[in-house]
Amino acid sequence: MLTKRIIPCLDIKDGRTVKGINFENIRDAGDPVELGALYASQGADELVFLDITATNERRKTLAELVTDIARHVNIPFTVGGGISSVEDVYVLLQSGADKISVNTSAFKDPALVDRLSREFGSQCIVLAIDTRFEDGDWYVYLNGGRVKTEVKAFDWAKEAVSRGAGEILLTSMNNDGTKKGFALDITGQMAQNLNVPVIASGGAGTMEHFTDVFENAQADAALAASIFHYKEIEIPALKTFLYNKGVNVRF
Repeated sequence: MLTKRIIPCLDIKDGRTVKGINFENIRDAGDPVELGALYASQGADELVFLDITATNERRKTLAELVTDIARHVNIPFTVGGGISSVEDVYVLLQSGADKISVNTSAFKDPALVDRLSREFGSQCIVLAIDTRFEDGDWYVYLNGGRVKTEVKAFDWAKEAVSRGAGEILLTSMNNDGTKKGFALDITGQMAQNLNVPVIASGGAGTMEHFTDVFENAQADAALAASIFHYKEIEIPALKTFLYNKGVNVRF
């Protein structure tokens, strides 16, 4: 049985780690290099670094910061934000990233997923989906949650996997920052019907929320930010809790 992964997320704006609620009311959460090193030392399974304004501001991910963070961690490291070409990915992998995450650029040009998976392998390509539940279903949002589409999240995930995406990073905008738990319905739909790992994101507030998303939704990994940044839950204690609940985690 594969172990369930715990993944802290570093949302970066202007070189700092930030966190908001429902993608709004952004506030500072610390230095990304220091946080990344801390989480690696505490037993995080992976890190995700998302330059949350790269697409909206039409600039590229901060490769120098990626290099600095990668120098301080010894665990797999996914980077996203403003990636739109094979060349962008080369730069980030050379800077120290292990995987890359694409979102808006892939939605606007689905063939980008084909190109990247052919060049670097599916295991390197994470498709990030920001989704909001409204009008009876979960819809894809672009540009850091600012632009709604009429495409359903599951349909887009299924297409992207068929094109070579090797993992889905699914963020519920409804749950993001609320600390009321993950979106179990859409997470479960994807985790149980797609043949790639699904990372649940948005809503972690208690240790029980992680148990729920692993056992009830069958997510492969759970991502969280503020509860780790503000030391509300520490990774060693979380893993011990999950282990005692029968969840297979790596120590």
